Amino acid sequence: MHKFLLYQDKKIYYRITGDGKPVVLVHGFGEEGNVWENQFSPCSYSPGEKTASKAAFTYIIPDLPGTGQSEAINDMSIEGMAEVLHAILLEENIGCCPVIGHSMGGYITLAFVEKYRNHVSGFGLVHSSAFADSEEKKDTRRKGIAFIIEKGAFEFLKIATPKLFSPVTAEEKPALITKQVTGSGNFLPASLVSYYEAMMQRPDRTEILANATVPVLFIMGKYDTAIPLEDLLKQCHLPEKSYIHILQKSGHMGMLEEAEKCNLVLERFLLDL
Repeated sequence: MHKFLLYQDKKIYYRITGDGKPVVLVHGFGEEGNVWENQFSPCSYSPGEKTASKAAFTYIIPDLPGTGQSEAINDMSIEGMAEVLHAILLEENIGCCPVIGHSMGGYITLAFVEKYRNHVSGFGLVHSSAFADSEEKKDTRRKGIAFIIEKGAFEFLKIATPKLFSPVTAEEKPALITKQVTGSGNFLPASLVSYYEAMMQRPDRTEILANATVPVLFIMGKYDTAIPLEDLLKQCHLPEKSYIHILQKSGHMGMLEEAEKCNLVLERFLLDL
């Protein structure tokens, strides 16, 4: 089902698929909601594979403001985009559910949990971190912004996207990388710049993990250079109850690179909730 929400006079698009308890999936930078296709599409499951999640859950997958079919909003901060998630839950009359975020979507998830703790029954960081940007990371993002302004969004993503995948994926599944690059041609430079600025300005939110009273899922990639494994290992012990999974063949895009393993990990977490 495809739906639109009018949020502060801006159209926000989101998908709803499945038949069961609600789960919100939040995509990251340079992606659209369909990056989760392997998790919510029936075609992604092979015959005989455990498929309880398809029947047990309804996935709510927005295109974040400024992405895909969603218009940019006035407040494109991490906190501003978290408010959009809240508006969607209100629209769907959902009081409490799990929220799972990939990369920048994880930053938004943490901001959502910070303000709407009682609306979250569990949350997940998929290749994402509660740490604020280091000065080195901020400098890298500033250089990215300059490149986007000069060369355009697609030229930037054409170079940046392949670096998110592991060497294993590059060798064994090069078509996967090509598909992701090809699908990133619809971004406006202003959107990518807004995302980078939002990520640079976000605060450290490790306290959200330390004070979490609900289960927290961590999915990490052995070859992730965007959110290094060692950084995640420094914070995954903070919640009262953590589910920790390291994908051995993945970089930053485990839901694509090791989709079946990612599905089973996600399913196990959601069913436990």
